[in-house]
Amino acid sequence: MNKGPLLEVKNLKTHFQTERGKVTAVNGVNLSVNKGEIIGIVGESGCGKSVVAQSILRLLDHTDSVEYEGEVLFENQDLLSLPLSKLRTIRGDKISIIFQDPLSSLNPVYTIGNQIEETLRLHQKQSKKEAHKKAIEILRATGIPSPEMRVNEYPHQLSGGMQQRAMIAMALSCEPKLLIADEPTTALDVTIQAQILELIVELNQKFGMGVLFITHDLGVVSEICTSVKVMYLGQIVEETTTERLFQTPLHPYTQGLIKSIPQLEKNRHEKLHVIEGTVPSLSNIPRGCSFSTRCPFADQQCLNEEPVMEMVHPEHSVKCWHYAEINNMERGSRGGESNNE
Repeated sequence: MNKGPLLEVKNLKTHFQTERGKVTAVNGVNLSVNKGEIIGIVGESGCGKSVVAQSILRLLDHTDSVEYEGEVLFENQDLLSLPLSKLRTIRGDKISIIFQDPLSSLNPVYTIGNQIEETLRLHQKQSKKEAHKKAIEILRATGIPSPEMRVNEYPHQLSGGMQQRAMIAMALSCEPKLLIADEPTTALDVTIQAQILELIVELNQKFGMGVLFITHDLGVVSEICTSVKVMYLGQIVEETTTERLFQTPLHPYTQGLIKSIPQLEKNRHEKLHVIEGTVPSLSNIPRGCSFSTRCPFADQQCLNEEPVMEMVHPEHSVKCWHYAEINNMERGSRGGESNNE
């Protein structure tokens, strides 16, 4: 019996061969997901979050330009070294993924029912009648109204919220042990977004599955995640519990992300905080700290030497040369609050 993490990613690197040479989109990522946990990966667009998700299931294998390093252990099997035929038996069965845009994942020429039933017949070896019945049940579980009718409809006949629920139903049809959710609520309005998040938490608790939740929205992270990994330019720069992340953010990038969250109680004339500059190109990664070109605290050491991930608390690690001084400055600006160490 496997008593370790459900998923354990060790020093994952994902390289792409381009006209400008080899670029590294994911650079030494380590993370683990246990049964029943919801782990968040957060960061700006272009930081490598989605490439991590795609690398775990090797969804980039269709291109000859991709190259992986490290290990992706799922139930002690290294997914990076498995034959593709073996990996396909795990995808959609033990590990499922849902994406930001449901229409990119739903086939427009097949009914919703057909697409869910195909997954069940492939992985669960169910009969056509059994799969059809299960498809209706899982659609009902995701809150789609009149599932007996919707099961015979095509993706374009559903609203955006129902399309997303249908995609979640397809992902959960085989009751996977791990769900990877790659920005699943970004394109939805706030009401539907709240319903989808509530649904993911409910199904997480019901099935006890682990969830790797990828988002750029720290507000979403605060609602559902057990712990958080903050990514910048292909690297995890801070990781801790969700509570500690908001109470004691240590990395300047994390602090910038949190300050950028709109606050209702702020003065309406007060400008929204922004992180200056843009994420550098993968073909032109800074020499030292990857955040040094945008960090207001960067000095010569930051420009020349890459910091190491340092554990500052049993549940808190950060990759920054000056996190202690920066945190003391931040606490001073907030009136000397405790850092809850």
